[in-house]
Amino acid sequence: MDPFTTPGAFSWSELMTKDPQAAAGFYAALFGWTIEVMDMPTGPYRVVKAGGTPVGGIMGMPPGNGTMAPNWCPYVTVGDVDATVSHAASLGGMVLHPPTDIPGVGRFAVIADPQGAPLNVMAYLPQPG
Repeated sequence: MDPFTTPGAFSWSELMTKDPQAAAGFYAALFGWTIEVMDMPTGPYRVVKAGGTPVGGIMGMPPGNGTMAPNWCPYVTVGDVDATVSHAASLGGMVLHPPTDIPGVGRFAVIADPQGAPLNVMAYLPQPG
């Protein structure tokens, strides 16, 4: 099973934190992860690799986050982000971040279940390979 092409599969996990460099050092020492830093328009993005395989990322808190605490949030692969967001809302979920394209990666959104637990949904672009 390829988690990037299988709808319903957990495919990525991302940490938003106030000190991404310190967090990357902590998790690298704790789990033996390797970290690759990518320059992004929003600042450095740290790709987390386990056994050489990219499994997640670490980034700074977005501007205007208020009192949001640092947190890990997983991504679930979907076939159609817009349809998933609409379906989640019809089931009583909330849209925390509307469907947005990430150039070269895919389309994502952040939803929350009726109790408020957040989850990222992502439709990945086909990758060469």
